Amino acid sequence: MIELFFIVEESSDGGYTARALGESIFTEGETIKEIKEAIKDAVKCHFELEDLPKIIRIHFVKDEVLTI
Repeated sequence: MIELFFIVEESSDGGYTARALGESIFTEGETIKEIKEAIKDAVKCHFELEDLPKIIRIHFVKDEVLTI
């Protein structure tokens, strides 16, 4: 695997949640720095050393509501 993609969203309880696309990896963190470190740790736990992806792409999603 060359690349692994994560979707990061703000949690309703505060902080962030991240989930991998195509893999069963889910993690949380309070800050952007923490979520990035949590993603790295989760990927290292999920894959064997020789199977680690070369690149991890993170897509931040932010929902906003506008009223008229």
